[in-house]
Amino acid sequence: MADIAFLLLVFFLVTTTISMDKGIGLVLPAIGEELEVNPKNITNVLINAAGQVLLDEELVPVNQLKGRIKTMLARNDKLIVSVKTHPLTRHQAFIDVLDQLKQARATRISIAEPDR
Repeated sequence: MADIAFLLLVFFLVTTTISMDKGIGLVLPAIGEELEVNPKNITNVLINAAGQVLLDEELVPVNQLKGRIKTMLARNDKLIVSVKTHPLTRHQAFIDVLDQLKQARATRISIAEPDR
């Protein structure tokens, strides 16, 4: 009887799948890897504490960010989008901005460390 219970326990442990949250798929650079970048190839996106988005110091609604970035990428294919948040920015605002950048097909995204 104990053998059957043990076999059933092993069977269910082996066949059970555990779902894992995938999170946000980002490719991060190696530690200490820094490159010198031409300033004309960088555009800055700042998300303030209220969740408002500033694209190169100009207030832009989140739903218009995709179109603006697409236009900028059409003019400069080496464009790097630097995203910086305020420490009190909600996570959802950050995710919304990343979604807009991915929809605009921005592949070079730099996540800047927020000021403390």
